[in-house]
Amino acid sequence: MNGPQIMGVVNVTPDSFSDGGEAASHLAAIRHGRRLAAEGADIVDVGGESTRPGAEPITPEVELARVLPVIDTLAKDGIRVSVDTSNPEVMEAAVGAGACMINDIYALRKPGALAAVAHLDVPVCLMHMQGTPATMQDAPFYQDIGREIRAFLQSRIHACGRAGIDGERIVIDPGFGFGKTRQHNHILLSKVGWLTELGVPVLIGVSRKGFVRSLIQVKSRQALDETSALLALMAVEQGVRFVRVHNVEVTRKLLNQAYGLAPPALSSVN
Repeated sequence: MNGPQIMGVVNVTPDSFSDGGEAASHLAAIRHGRRLAAEGADIVDVGGESTRPGAEPITPEVELARVLPVIDTLAKDGIRVSVDTSNPEVMEAAVGAGACMINDIYALRKPGALAAVAHLDVPVCLMHMQGTPATMQDAPFYQDIGREIRAFLQSRIHACGRAGIDGERIVIDPGFGFGKTRQHNHILLSKVGWLTELGVPVLIGVSRKGFVRSLIQVKSRQALDETSALLALMAVEQGVRFVRVHNVEVTRKLLNQAYGLAPPALSSVN
């Protein structure tokens, strides 16, 4: 795989932080996913459980009811779909419905998740998070945020290897906004290139995060998305391979201007 990849976000939830309710119905989510693909998303990331600060968990049954019809339809359209989930049951069903990637904010730490991904044979993204969505912003603390996140992700890569998950299927995500203060996120953005030394592709998601909002003193969503796209470009210039965004059109335009690259196929993560 060559060049930066854009992952477009479809939240099939009523309460996500940046776009809660906008794609909460199956038909709205499908239309949104198709639009993101048409705008240049290489992958459309479908999630059915909010991970905003303070979010409470939902049952796998509710999550499945939200995401499976969307994944099935988009995959049948020929769109490459990832599923944003931490539940092994949802991973299994989503891949069965056509998802070609798993995006897990718990980095396969839930019981059964490592075993599920080991036999599903699709790429997986492992994210760092301090705490859980319900607690992650309760005074997060690090002695050295760069070293601690790198060590955590390295440990999860090793756990995947012990479970039989091929390293060529692994992507890592430092988890901007997940158990980090504004200052932590700023430091992390300057150090994200360091993670590429772990030998697997890096994904970041800064789109519409609170620390990006704090950088601009206007409430315009267009300005927020343009700033997010610029930060994504900064990360790509440090070696990041995937950027997870809400506004694909703005991000694709910026990356094409910078690199002149057409969206490549996702045959593997390397």
